[in-house]
Amino acid sequence: MDLLIEKTIGIALDHGLIEGASIIVDATHTKARYNQKSPKMFLMEKSKLLRKAVYKVDEKMKEKFPQKPTNDELADELEYTRKVIQAVENEEALCQYPKVKEKLNYLKEVVEDHEERLSYSDDPDARVGHKTADSSFFGYKTHMAMNEERLITAAVMTTGEKTDGKYLQSLIKKSRKTGMTIDTVIGDKAYSEKENIQYANKNDLKLVASLNGTVTQGFRKKENEFEFNKDAGMYVCKAGHIAFKKIIIGKNRHGKNPRDTYFFDVEKCKVCPLREGCYKDGAKSKSYSTTIKSTEHTEQEAFQESDYFKMKMKERYKIEAKNSELKHRHGFETASSPGLFGLQIQGATAIFAVNMKRIQTLLKEKVS
Repeated sequence: MDLLIEKTIGIALDHGLIEGASIIVDATHTKARYNQKSPKMFLMEKSKLLRKAVYKVDEKMKEKFPQKPTNDELADELEYTRKVIQAVENEEALCQYPKVKEKLNYLKEVVEDHEERLSYSDDPDARVGHKTADSSFFGYKTHMAMNEERLITAAVMTTGEKTDGKYLQSLIKKSRKTGMTIDTVIGDKAYSEKENIQYANKNDLKLVASLNGTVTQGFRKKENEFEFNKDAGMYVCKAGHIAFKKIIIGKNRHGKNPRDTYFFDVEKCKVCPLREGCYKDGAKSKSYSTTIKSTEHTEQEAFQESDYFKMKMKERYKIEAKNSELKHRHGFETASSPGLFGLQIQGATAIFAVNMKRIQTLLKEKVS
């Protein structure tokens, strides 16, 4: 993917089609090819595959299998699945058939792991991401940079739960590697975290990204375990669970600044495989707090009021249009195959295509 992008930008530079020194950054989501499934549906599907494998060897096993549950309770489906496993294991000769043995072992793993899995899918890499506080998607994210001539200069594909701001530095480095000169980076509030502002200052870049107090990475504990989702306006824990409520608490007992406190669903925390060191058994609530105060943000706030900032921010719409083109004209709305590697191949070809189309348009405009 990087090679194809570098090639297209090289062509554009050779033909004098790139005049600006700004890049625009954003992330767009791609839905997984296979939908997320509930634990009950997943158990039903995998136990059915085992039964079908058994029937090909011995149809009389239908009489030995238990009665299927008639309700929607996960516990009953789990108990039924255990009985199916036991019925197959009681037939030693049956278990010697490779296809039966394979399906049996897999179903046993599913039953053992069910308490640590809140959902399942035939796509092993897809994850739940949040577009807003009330809506989510199951799939992947493409973090992308584009210049003002509407040519994509860099891209990074990740699973759906990853936050946008963490990939700004990678996008800048990749864009510069193509041969582009960059002095300004334009993005939304997700990119205005403290670490990105420091990076921009250190590398002589102007970061045109509006501040959002809740985005800051300064003065907060466990910053690697909780990340801010700018679309939902909430923090997400490392397990991918999003906070459902936020309140502002005044000065604390040390006389420091007000804190934004985010609350998580403890019912999810109780069964979370990553709860150790995060959730205390028996606790009635789980919250996470942030404070907002840094020199970098004070300087960035002043920069936001400048004419240059306001002028450059008007360019941001271009990348949203490019995201729409990728999705609706080049099939990037849904992954064509399961897995992150498959999406990277799909993304590489789609981005190469849109860049070559754009180069042709720019060449025609230059001639005319």
